[in-house]
Formats: sequence, structure tokens, C-alpha cells
Amino acid sequence: MVAKEKIYHLHADILKALAHPIRIKIVEFLAGGEQCVCKIVPVAGGERTGVSKHLAILTKAGILSSRKKGLFVCYSLKIKSVCNFLTCCENVIAEQFKEKKK
Repeated sequence: MVAKEKIYHLHADILKALAHPIRIKIVEFLAGGEQCVCKIVPVAGGERTGVSKHLAILTKAGILSSRKKGLFVCYSLKIKSVCNFLTCCENVIAEQFKEKKK
């Protein structure tokens, strides 16, 4: 695969990792700083095992980092600029609403 093609695939992997409402909630929540899984689960909604799977997907994609803190696992955004991407998505959504009102 040509280097540029590889980059396209890596972009797609990151977008796939973000392509779930629960994962977007998690990213937005972690924009406020590092949090323990016990704090993430109620915000994300769902069962702890499901949320853990979402956290694993985000971590594998390089969006989150984790560390053990005693008996707890804490997660944080690896690259805070991922929130800029979510803001960009919100701008696209706002534009879509404007167009529908016309």
C-alpha cells in the first residue's frame, strides 16, 4: 500500500472508533480531564462491560490513554485536539439545520 493510502486507512480507523454516540460522550466527558471508569460509566450510560469495550476501542485507536491508579483504571484524552474534530462535526450539523429551515 502506498504511504498516502495507508494514511487514508488510518484516518478511517480513527473515524470508525469515534462513530458511536457512547464513544463521543466519553470523549466529550474526558475533555474535562482524566477520569476513573467508575465516573465514566454513569455518564456514558449502559453497563460497565459495554463501556469498557468502548474505552478499549478508543484506546486502541490512539484517542485515549489509560493508567492504573491503585485498584482503579483512569482514562484521559491522548490528543485533546480530537475535541476540535467534534466541534467541526457540530458546525456541519448546525449548517444542515440552517439549510433545512430555508
